[in-house]
Amino acid sequence: MTPQEIELVQKSFAKVAPVAEQAAEMFYARLFELDPSVKQLFTGDMKEQGKRLMAMISVAVKGLDHIEDLVPAVQELGRRHVDYGVHQDHYATVGVALLGTLEKMLGEDFPSEVKEAWSSVYKLLATTMMNAAASAQEEIGSKQVTA
Repeated sequence: MTPQEIELVQKSFAKVAPVAEQAAEMFYARLFELDPSVKQLFTGDMKEQGKRLMAMISVAVKGLDHIEDLVPAVQELGRRHVDYGVHQDHYATVGVALLGTLEKMLGEDFPSEVKEAWSSVYKLLATTMMNAAASAQEEIGSKQVTA
């Protein structure tokens, strides 16, 4: 990621943060529309889930300036998502829902260079999470074999 991409993501997210609750509702509506099967992964209060989602995105966006400090938290998040039943193919759907939500929320403040910056950020974070999740699944598999 370039410093320019980081700046574009941070500035655009600053416009979404004041309407985080609405953005979260829109995101989950789009996610469940794209893949209704993922709805079963969410058993708790969706308003609370939306707050956690937006808080995590906020932390990630702010942490882009020091990505090396952010990576361990993103890896841990990926490992935890294994326990939630998240599969590798869900990450692509989440990316589509996220970018679609940002595009609707930001309108003309989401030109192609901002979309590309968000795509780069999401790809980096999702890949980090997926790699950590895959390692966690391998670990679980090896424990089951030796048990």
